[in-house]
Amino acid sequence: MPVRLQQILLTKQKARLTAGLLLILALPAAAAQQPAKAPEKEKPATYVGTETCQGCHEDVVKAFQKNPHQSVETSEKRGWKGKSCESCHGTGSKHAESASAADIFNPAKAAPGEVDRSCLKCHQNQPTHIGRIQGGHGRSQVSCAACHSIHKNGPTGLVARKPAAANKQCAGCHTSVWAQFQKPHKHPLAEGAMSCVDCHNPHGSFLPKMMQTAGGNQSGCFKCHGDKRGPFIYEHAVVKMEGCATCHEPHGSANPKMLTRHEVSVQCLECHANIAQPSGANPGGTVGGIPPAFHNLQSARYRNCTTCHIKVHGSNVSRTLLR
Repeated sequence: MPVRLQQILLTKQKARLTAGLLLILALPAAAAQQPAKAPEKEKPATYVGTETCQGCHEDVVKAFQKNPHQSVETSEKRGWKGKSCESCHGTGSKHAESASAADIFNPAKAAPGEVDRSCLKCHQNQPTHIGRIQGGHGRSQVSCAACHSIHKNGPTGLVARKPAAANKQCAGCHTSVWAQFQKPHKHPLAEGAMSCVDCHNPHGSFLPKMMQTAGGNQSGCFKCHGDKRGPFIYEHAVVKMEGCATCHEPHGSANPKMLTRHEVSVQCLECHANIAQPSGANPGGTVGGIPPAFHNLQSARYRNCTTCHIKVHGSNVSRTLLR
């Protein structure tokens, strides 16, 4: 074979080997450039029904049957018939398969905001919960589950129906307020004759201290003390503008009538005295009228203003509230 022909064949063979080597090296790079297959979408959880939940949580389901929320299980009104557990806890198919607490919503362990949103899905438009967002409990991140045990009923369950049980529940957090009810002059809460919710709406109110209302924006005190309500022809302005707590300690006092001062004359002279207010308001020096000169406070007969001014909450016949 001529030398020239051998050289041509060797050159072609080298070219084929080089091309094959380049192809082998290029294959991994080409594979890397190809888009990866998208992972299969995880199937969303589905509803499994109360019977499936009962398989593991039989004691909870039995207790729930005596609970007011049982109506969710039996009624078709809200669309949760047969799956009341999942109305609060969410779809349960994944939890039923894995039995993992991470696969189900648990209000007892969730953040207060999440718990409230879950409860308010049903309770938001009820009159007792209308002020929930504005109420002190809501602002202080106290969730519904902090006071209510959703599965149970009775004194320690969903609703504390008896005054003594309700008071005990409130006193668990409001210890300083409960201590005031141990004073000699107070509302009869410690005796179980009334409860905290008679005066306060625990779910929230548009009034300060979550106070209940007697009508319109009137203080809830008038629900029991209707004779002080009026309207009167001659009103004691402090009752209308400042409220009962200006003169009275509603939770308890060491003074008779639950007054904020130990002596009636001292109580009245907080407003009815010729003393300018420290704030600079009331430049004339008085809030109410000044007692006339013959009211000599050195005499015991003038130290009890209500001996003469018996209608201190308002009168229909006397401008000076004498009768």
